[in-house]
Amino acid sequence: MSGLKELRNRIGSVKSTQKITKAMQMVAASKLRKAQESVEASRPYASRMRKILKSLSSGSGENLGLSPILVGTGKSETYLLVVATSERGLCGAFNSSIVRSVRKEISSLQADKKNVKLLCIGKKGRDMLKRDYGDLIIETFDFSEIKNIQFKDIHNIGKKIIDLFSNHEFDICKVYFNRFKSVMSQIVTSNQLIPANIEDDTSEENDAKKSDENIYYDYEPDQDEILNVLLPKNINVQIFQALLENAASEQGARMAAMDNATRNAGEMIEHLTLVYNRTRQAVITSELIEIISGAEAI
Repeated sequence: MSGLKELRNRIGSVKSTQKITKAMQMVAASKLRKAQESVEASRPYASRMRKILKSLSSGSGENLGLSPILVGTGKSETYLLVVATSERGLCGAFNSSIVRSVRKEISSLQADKKNVKLLCIGKKGRDMLKRDYGDLIIETFDFSEIKNIQFKDIHNIGKKIIDLFSNHEFDICKVYFNRFKSVMSQIVTSNQLIPANIEDDTSEENDAKKSDENIYYDYEPDQDEILNVLLPKNINVQIFQALLENAASEQGARMAAMDNATRNAGEMIEHLTLVYNRTRQAVITSELIEIISGAEAI
């Protein structure tokens, strides 16, 4: 009977877990809708920012060298990798896929005798990287207290990157994040922030390019002055875009992970129930045999 009691307790425990994973799946689905709307609304803005910078830089002529954020330092000795991950777990391979890509990049750069520095956004990435690369992490930004990230929340990150660059502490900066494609698909993406990546990299921009290629703009004040204002702002825009992509990808990954967990719990409940019924039937059969044997003996 002790075996039956253990099975009953285990079935009850798995059912409780199934309720939790089902609830988390529904919460993730609700959050995903809002996060997806935000990221889809932000993509045209980030793409248009790159297009404006490209237009400005192509017309700034000889003064292009005045914008080191755009053209870089001319060296590639020190890399700053901005690793954007989540603050919470239970989202499948969302964080590990980003960290895996960053680890591969670090190994490749170190093999080429390059210096690497890490700036972490989200404690999950920091926790996964600090064991092997703790000495490379210069700072971690924690957004665990922020439910819905806003553009103003990115200011300190952008300022930190620009200050490091102004102090000649790195030559190239890249941000790593998961680009949202669908609930089942998130693509690990790296976007170069410094020197600024101003190439159009989306199909939407390629479609719009044909209609815009013959348009010429007049700028007031001059193009170089506008560039000097927009380039630091572009860093914030691209980081904000990366975090919005991450937010949607995280909820999509969590929704898929909790759905798998719920289905696995259902299969386990079915298996345990079958084992319980078989064990219970065996106990009943054994008791009947004992009763019948006793009656025959009398």
